[in-house]
Amino acid sequence: MTSIVLVEDNPTICENTAEILEMEGYTVITARNGKEGFQKIKANRPDIIICDVLMPEMNGLDLLAKLGLDSELKTIPFIFYSAKSERKDVQQGMDLGAYDYIVKPSDLGDLLASIQKCIKDKKHS
Repeated sequence: MTSIVLVEDNPTICENTAEILEMEGYTVITARNGKEGFQKIKANRPDIIICDVLMPEMNGLDLLAKLGLDSELKTIPFIFYSAKSERKDVQQGMDLGAYDYIVKPSDLGDLLASIQKCIKDKKHS
């Protein structure tokens, strides 16, 4: 079963997203900020990371950069799921090595499609 660490500081968005992902058959571990997210990623080594950009303690860009310094963790596909929608924000996330950048609010179908593509790409690599 595919495991996902979902890093999101908004409790409602976090709960709703986790619930939908679990209904789709994924194992979901949640974290409220990048700092907590890093600890949970390190402890659980998920298949995929879904992360907001704007969060307290450590934002999503800093989390992705920190993961990039760890040879074992930097290979985990990282999907930004954020309301920050300016082109420079998306570009910055992709430049840091994100697999995808989904802008909120979006149909969760976009996020699910990105996850499925990510799993398929991982199998073929």
